Amino acid sequence: MAGARYSSARQEASKPRPKTADGALPGPGVVEAALAVFAHEVRTPLTGILAISDLLATSELGERERRWVDTIKAGAEHLSSLATLFVDAAKDETTGALLREDLFDLRVLARAAGDSLSGRAAAKGLEARVDLSESLPGLVVGDPVRLRAALENLIDNAVKFTEQGGVALEIGLAGKAGRGKAPKAVKSTAKGKVAVAFRISDSGIGLTLQEIRRLFRPFSQANVSIASRFGGAGLGLSSVRQLARAMGGDVAVEPHEGGGTTFTLTVTLTVAAVPQTTAEGGEDGVTLVPTRALRILGVEDNPFGRVVLNTILNELGHQAEFIGRGEAAPERVAAGSYDAVLMDMVLPGINGIETIAQIRALGAPHGTIPIIGVSGRGEDEAASRAAGADAFLLKPVSPRALATALLGATRRAAAAT
Repeated sequence: MAGARYSSARQEASKPRPKTADGALPGPGVVEAALAVFAHEVRTPLTGILAISDLLATSELGERERRWVDTIKAGAEHLSSLATLFVDAAKDETTGALLREDLFDLRVLARAAGDSLSGRAAAKGLEARVDLSESLPGLVVGDPVRLRAALENLIDNAVKFTEQGGVALEIGLAGKAGRGKAPKAVKSTAKGKVAVAFRISDSGIGLTLQEIRRLFRPFSQANVSIASRFGGAGLGLSSVRQLARAMGGDVAVEPHEGGGTTFTLTVTLTVAAVPQTTAEGGEDGVTLVPTRALRILGVEDNPFGRVVLNTILNELGHQAEFIGRGEAAPERVAAGSYDAVLMDMVLPGINGIETIAQIRALGAPHGTIPIIGVSGRGEDEAASRAAGADAFLLKPVSPRALATALLGATRRAAAAT
């Protein structure tokens, strides 16, 4: 079921690799490099779709229009998750996926997963049930991008393989989410850690014990007829389990009598300190109302990225001017008319890392301008900060994340002067 693979995947893997123009076989790094470029090209428009969908969802919409927005958002989230899983699956097994340590709101992620399941179920005429435990912590530290990718994979499979009846999502502390027990690997956690269980149940085609044993094998499938009937992305539970174990958890499968299956994904997260709420009442200590309007220089060559960032900045009360190449940024900053810079990492000509270094080389006062790095690749953060960025945002950029980064960066700059 959830581990269904195209049988052609193994056949394709066994075929001779195509030769390059000079007759040589492409090296192992060529595939990874091609996938990295592919992932960037795919993620760029997807992050724009997701961000605009979020903005539309907060506007005045009728019930019909809101369903349309939810459908667009669910589809983009699934495609973005697949891109993440594809890239991680292609990485060297000795290094694996580079997990992030981001501060995020687990309850917000849980509600978004519930909305995704409900939207997909409604589109197929299925009943949906979402149960979020009140014991869930709020702010945690972990990798929300890959956690969401794993959840989207399981949710998509649950809906895909269910023709009638319903699907359900239960999220709570491991061992307390419904009747299911957490895998042994995450039953006990260190101080400050919490094990969270995500249980996705369906009334679908069900699985036999023999099929379950085959689910987690790379490039295998539970049943040949399942792949031909329902299709699949060719990734499935092998990648989900890899991510779960990297996050200190695992995936368990429980078949139901009479049909249907429950998959339990567990991960271990670090509970973050609860921040104080500001006098303005902003969530997580951040208000979306700026203390003053800022003039922002955006270095972003992609039209999707420009539209998203410009829309969010306008909503936050700021003004933005965009340029498409890093070479022009130092001269613009030296003119002294900007309060902060939003710097995309992947640019034509010199990249964002080099551009940040050139701006910092201007020296005070222009070279100390607050700079926020922006990228669809988490691995760009370390190099971005090493070059001199004050903050880093992972696409898709949310209004609250951008407001938080701008507030923190400008406050630090003001304190330093």
